[in-house]
Amino acid sequence: MYQATTRQLRISVQSEFLEHQSQPENNQYFWAYTVTIENMGQETVQLQNRFWHITDALGQVQEVRGMGVVGEQPVLEPGDSFSYTSGTPLATPSGVMRGHYSFTNEKRETFAATIPAFSLDSPYQPVRLN
Repeated sequence: MYQATTRQLRISVQSEFLEHQSQPENNQYFWAYTVTIENMGQETVQLQNRFWHITDALGQVQEVRGMGVVGEQPVLEPGDSFSYTSGTPLATPSGVMRGHYSFTNEKRETFAATIPAFSLDSPYQPVRLN
């Protein structure tokens, strides 16, 4: 599991390769990832936007921006948590994702919370020893 904390918001990510949806012979690889956001602070916040930076094994970058996550803009009061699962395809057998969420607090201040970089690994990626 990968974790990052920004302004008392802990963001944890777990990724899983989806063998049954992938077609290596067609260079199609799929992963699911589950994100948990925990509000360990004293202020109520609302997730507004997401930004993802996805890099495949060849260094090709895709950026994804949008409102909320999975159609929601959750409000997290102190002590609350919110989890969701989504997915991403790649044309290579491995990659990495990172990004941030944009939040607002009760004072209408906007801030970015880091989503930790996490690897997208499959059994089709050869292991290289340095």
